[in-house]
Amino acid sequence: MSQVLHTPPPTRADTPRSAPVAETPAQLAERYGLSVSGARPSLGAYVRQLWARRHFITAFATAKLTAQYSQAKLGQVWQIANPLLNAAVYYLIFGLLMDTKKGVPDYVPFLVTGVFVWTFTQSSIMAGTRAISGSLGLVRALHFPRASLPLSYCLQQLQQLLFSMAALVVILLAFGVPVAASWLLIVPALSLQFLFNAGVAMVMARIGAKTPDISQLMPFVLRTWMYTSGVMFSIDHIVADRNIPAFVHLLLECNPAAVYIDLMRFALIDSFHGSQLPPHVWAIAAGWALLAGVGGFIYFWKAEETYGRG
Repeated sequence: MSQVLHTPPPTRADTPRSAPVAETPAQLAERYGLSVSGARPSLGAYVRQLWARRHFITAFATAKLTAQYSQAKLGQVWQIANPLLNAAVYYLIFGLLMDTKKGVPDYVPFLVTGVFVWTFTQSSIMAGTRAISGSLGLVRALHFPRASLPLSYCLQQLQQLLFSMAALVVILLAFGVPVAASWLLIVPALSLQFLFNAGVAMVMARIGAKTPDISQLMPFVLRTWMYTSGVMFSIDHIVADRNIPAFVHLLLECNPAAVYIDLMRFALIDSFHGSQLPPHVWAIAAGWALLAGVGGFIYFWKAEETYGRG
């Protein structure tokens, strides 16, 4: 008799089950309520974060200003002495040796105003260039909107300019420049210049974060810019006796540094008349401030996730 071997029917335990589908990292993050560390917020949320940290920005700027000359014996006196010494050197070289003071009334107030206002822009941009690359420890240790750093450095330079303005007022009065209602124009002029400086500083902060060597190049760029901004001389007097193309003259007049310097001279010095200002000067000043301020802020915000990494 033959025997037939029958395979027993499979039990429920032997039935193969399909392997579970693995979740993606994004699905896991969504399930457990996780978010990307240091992710760039929306532009509106970023502005709100900055506003919430306005006290930190102000305190940081004040602390940096106080500590700047803490090791010097003269201390905070250098805040005024540095621009005054620069003005004295420029007066010796340009005013006396090169005779650029010829035809410029109140040349000393003219020169000192230009030096102080230019120093504000120059120092803001240089500080902005190192704002991220020079604060990597702070950037990597704490979570905060990185735009706080270039803004605080620009605010520090504004505070330093306001200290220097006390010396400027003394110089103006000593050289017979009377107090006038036009001095109130300092407020809108400095406000527009601060917005411009902050925008350019944020652009340079992003570039400097990726390429720290740019801080070695900037002094040469800024020095060249200074010589084309009428800090030590009147642009109108320089171009009047030369056959300069009209577009070059227009570029010199619309140079943002020259525009803000001219506005401050117009506000402070009674011998500097409106006829010496370029046409539509306030519109040009506001345009540069909005272009640099808004454009620089957006440019900086777009790289928010990259600062302090790599």
